[in-house]
Amino acid sequence: MRDSPSGSTLSPERLAEQERLNALSKDVLDAAIEVHRGLGPGLLESAYSAALLHELRLRHLEVQREVAVEADWKGQPLGLAFRADLIVSRCLLVELKAVTKLEPVFAAQTRTDLKLLDFRLGLLINFNQSRLLDGYQRVVNDF
Repeated sequence: MRDSPSGSTLSPERLAEQERLNALSKDVLDAAIEVHRGLGPGLLESAYSAALLHELRLRHLEVQREVAVEADWKGQPLGLAFRADLIVSRCLLVELKAVTKLEPVFAAQTRTDLKLLDFRLGLLINFNQSRLLDGYQRVVNDF
């Protein structure tokens, strides 16, 4: 068993989950880099979303786009809370942007979305960068 950042020991199952999510996030980031190299910065978010969806499916990954997520508060349904840009393999949230720079609120929103989905890891990817690696963040929820 290995220690987590909080100092507790991770179970073999939790360690396997983390390794799977890390590998999956690398695959998604590789696909996003491929899309960015082909299209470059400056397009609408919807164009990158469609291209990344196609690229991930070409890589035989299960992907859902624009997934409606509902929420409740203390048992009271709130209805639609947000739409997830992409969900990969039913466990990785991918939020896309095409903005000048990633603001801290984007990561906070992604963290909230992870909590509502009960997911451990999300990627926040901004395609409006000269180099895609300068425009992405890993966002975690109890990872």
